Amino acid sequence: MGCAISGLATKSEFALKDGEEDAVAHPSEEQIQIIKDSWKVIRDDIAKVGIIMFVRVMSFIEKSVARLDQPERLEALAVELGKSHYHYNAPPKYYNYVGAEFICAVRPILKEKWTAELEEAWKATFQYVSSLMQQGYQEESLRQRNLTMSPKDRPDKRSTAL
Repeated sequence: MGCAISGLATKSEFALKDGEEDAVAHPSEEQIQIIKDSWKVIRDDIAKVGIIMFVRVMSFIEKSVARLDQPERLEALAVELGKSHYHYNAPPKYYNYVGAEFICAVRPILKEKWTAELEEAWKATFQYVSSLMQQGYQEESLRQRNLTMSPKDRPDKRSTAL
């Protein structure tokens, strides 16, 4: 979501290598230890880690709200974000959780200003943006598959001659 390191965790880093079984192995003892050691450092600054993560999310929400009356710009923003989510293995099934958690977080802030109508408006907005992101994710997934196919196997390159 705009972070320079967003694309570093590419799908290929998390995909099984050729010949590996579908079952994913439990981390080794060494991996467990280094994870626990690194978590001690992360935990000491967990608020900063959380802030970095959620400032990125809130920045996207802010951009989306600013573009609500500019559908073409909102669509371009959300579709592009969906495409980038493909590259760091964040599939669409998780997108709606952000909206639900956002609503839970802002409801107490707005207190008596929070209404059922406002909640429905936020839900509809998140569902719309999530669907655009899903569209971008699917487009990028298809594009990546086409890049790995031989030209003769690509749907757009098949002969239509009788």
